[in-house]
Amino acid sequence: MEALAEQLSGMDPHVDGVIRVVLFYDTLMRRRVDLPALARASAGLAECVAGIRLHGTGREIRMAPDGREASGPPAPASGTAPITLDEEEIGAVWLERPSPPGPLDAALLERLALAAAGVVERYGPARTTMADPALVELVVSPGGNEAARARALRLLGFAADLPVRVVAVRSSLPLDRIGARICPSRPVKAASLADVGVLLAATVDQERFPQGVRAGIGAAPSPDRSWQQARTALRFTTPRQPVVHHDDLGALALLAEVPPDIARGNADVAAIARLAGSPEDLDTLDAYCATGSLRGAADLLHLHHSSVSRRLEQIAEALGIELTVPAGLTRARLALTAWRLLDG
Repeated sequence: MEALAEQLSGMDPHVDGVIRVVLFYDTLMRRRVDLPALARASAGLAECVAGIRLHGTGREIRMAPDGREASGPPAPASGTAPITLDEEEIGAVWLERPSPPGPLDAALLERLALAAAGVVERYGPARTTMADPALVELVVSPGGNEAARARALRLLGFAADLPVRVVAVRSSLPLDRIGARICPSRPVKAASLADVGVLLAATVDQERFPQGVRAGIGAAPSPDRSWQQARTALRFTTPRQPVVHHDDLGALALLAEVPPDIARGNADVAAIARLAGSPEDLDTLDAYCATGSLRGAADLLHLHHSSVSRRLEQIAEALGIELTVPAGLTRARLALTAWRLLDG
């Protein structure tokens, strides 16, 4: 590269400058610098503050041209570039130039982003969220070799003493975006297995799932058992309860073990199946089962309680269940849940 630069020097000042920027970063990478050194060198080259941020860890580095950490609040970026690894954006680099961008800033930022990705890949596991499905499957497969499972977790970036939560997901959103939301600053990996997304996370913030995502969260300490629980919990999700933690199911989880033929043959479940022909009635019953009260269902449905009362009387007659008594409400809840599990 040095020989090529020598041959091209003097032909075009801009081309000459770009080549020297490339050589500058090639030299840094040969020296195996870390991210702070990379930001420090970039700030010196650009003669302004240079920054590097990694989305997965929340780490941010800002260096001034004098080689020290930049003080004070960040100035508006005069130029930015994404850091990408395995086709996933894992961070960003930027310059805080008080004047308009320089003619070589775009080339500098491009090389800085490439160098930052190389540093991230070299030092420790990749910080990308999307993972090799084969490794994820090895982690969650039942009856697997524990040594192989532990090795797969290490390759995915999970330390031996780090707890791993398993989440089963159905969503049209990219899994890496969901993972970044529910576990923004700790290790999280994602992959698709068959028709279900898998998230392995050091922690799960149940309140941060994006709208429209259905998710079941496992609770067992072993990833394989937690994956089974997560898939079970996913089957219990509904539009009104899109995220279900297996621990919250309690004895309801036993319904998932009922063979489909037996569930379909139950009179209450069969009655719910017939009721499903009327989405309005099914929604009313669901609201009543969710709240346990007439007024609660009316509030949830944004209807007058007298209208809901009339609907529930008709539904009770169709089901052959007295919904106003505790035993009847329990029957309806169990039947509605068992019917939903047939499609889960």
